[in-house]
Amino acid sequence: MTTIETNLQQVRSRMAVACAQADRDVNAVTLLAVSKTFGPDAVADALAAGQTAFGENYIQEGVEKILALRASHPQAAIEWHCIGPVQSNKTRLVATHFDWVQSVDRLKIAQRLSEQRPADRPPLQVCLQVNVDGGANKSGAAPPDLLALAQAVAALPNLHLRGLMCIPEPADGFAAQLAVFQQARALFDGLNARGLSLDTLSMGMSEDLDAAIAGGSTLVRVGRAIFGVRPAKPA
Repeated sequence: MTTIETNLQQVRSRMAVACAQADRDVNAVTLLAVSKTFGPDAVADALAAGQTAFGENYIQEGVEKILALRASHPQAAIEWHCIGPVQSNKTRLVATHFDWVQSVDRLKIAQRLSEQRPADRPPLQVCLQVNVDGGANKSGAAPPDLLALAQAVAALPNLHLRGLMCIPEPADGFAAQLAVFQQARALFDGLNARGLSLDTLSMGMSEDLDAAIAGGSTLVRVGRAIFGVRPAKPA
């Protein structure tokens, strides 16, 4: 058994405990393995252990990995999520190669993704990133702007608006973490009450996935607890 396989088992067990404590069905929460800075071999190890959904923060690195895995595992049904910032000059790469993009926070980016999605690919699955707690250094739409943005994105062709994603500032303790995630859930529920058909609430990482699941997350993004400490980026 590889280290990655062992780590995946531990993360899945942790998710199952969190779901049980929150009185939620374990199948209601998806695990996204965040493979940024790790090579195709690490993804292949996770794939062999049954993990099929992977998240990439760095678009060019992610595209290289997608192409490498497509060549080495042509029959594998891998789902690739872009979870990092998307600049205008990278929208074509995202629209061409990824299945999901969770980090849309501006209509301009959504419009470019819609325009550049290849005709032979299914709609790009989209989450809106919301700056739920007002963190000064965080990307994301402000909560008061969310409804108008969601309605505009939902109307675009070639995109399928699925829900919200958030990356709150670190909080001390379960209760403080839960409070922020409950704010995100309230925004999610509010959009659905206004006629949006959303099913995905992407929140929670290695440090706080237990509170995120208690707060209603349907997708947790876990990197370090699966792949280990990330290699230092070259200077």
